Amino acid sequence: GGHHPGREGDVFNARYQALRKLGCGAFATVWLCDSFPRRKKHVAVKVLKSREGFAEAAQDEVALLHCVSSMKKKDQAGENIVCLLDDFRMIGENGFLIPDSLPHACLVFEALGPSLRCLMGNYAAQGLPLPFVKKSLQQVLAGLHFLHQRCRIIHADIKPENVLLCGRDKSLQRLLPDTLDCVQRRELRLQGPGHDLGNHFEESDLMTIDVKIADLGSACWTYKPFSKEIQTQPYRALEVLLGLDYGTPVDIWSTGCLAFEMATGECLFDPQPGKYFSRDDDHVARIIELLGRIPPQIAFSWNKSTKFFSRPGALLRLSRLCPRSLHSLLHDRHRWTKPQLAPFASFLLPALRYAPE
Repeated sequence: GGHHPGREGDVFNARYQALRKLGCGAFATVWLCDSFPRRKKHVAVKVLKSREGFAEAAQDEVALLHCVSSMKKKDQAGENIVCLLDDFRMIGENGFLIPDSLPHACLVFEALGPSLRCLMGNYAAQGLPLPFVKKSLQQVLAGLHFLHQRCRIIHADIKPENVLLCGRDKSLQRLLPDTLDCVQRRELRLQGPGHDLGNHFEESDLMTIDVKIADLGSACWTYKPFSKEIQTQPYRALEVLLGLDYGTPVDIWSTGCLAFEMATGECLFDPQPGKYFSRDDDHVARIIELLGRIPPQIAFSWNKSTKFFSRPGALLRLSRLCPRSLHSLLHDRHRWTKPQLAPFASFLLPALRYAPE
């Protein structure tokens, strides 16, 4: 019950012809396909693994996506969320089922450009131009507002890989030709300056690119969380780290982390395990270094608090913290000026509140 062994040229559901593999993850393979016969257009077909757990997860994802689609039609809104066009089930290889496996759930989406992660890769550790960062964040937040308020959905995995680029007037094809996927671009960069694409796009070109939130594979209803363990580690909200019941603010925390990374080229929190402490210990410590002491009434309202804190509220396994402010981090390490710094900090710090409403 693993990945469907698709090949270029295969036809899925008598309608979608595979052109090339866009990516392969732990849960699914994504193919760029031609849609026919009605009218040829490119789509992205996500083929999920066929084991039982994946089939259940696919049912949840399809239900969430159908809710988004119906709300989009009803409200004429939600344009910053990737659109589900179709879904179907596909029998395994050779047309029969392997014992203990189930049909592969397949989701068909509009085909978009690469992810923010790919674009950020072209800027190394410098960060993207701030006007583009601001515009993209407005679109991400508009998408989240639609998910949270209209669909009652928590995305639960906002990160650069899950924000896709889409271009107007073929601007995206000009900037990031789809003959180079993200992996190939990374390999080219690693080969050294002679092979680097060197794409620092004109800001005016960048500003023609829009972004859309993708991948509801980890999402859940606001009133029915599916899991305590959500979000990719660097973007994980404090309440999730410490086992608190969570809500829509976890997506805003992740967006704050995304904002910092887009603007500086560096992760806001990149925790690492040590000999005597875990990655989660380090993560909580780095959050306290940047945002200050967690008030005891918050720290000790959480069921995992004894895993991290001693009775007075000090961290159990990490005693030497190095406090740093967001202002000093941006000014000293990234050489930001005060006019750049103030508006960015006034956006970021509320996104990282300890007791979000």
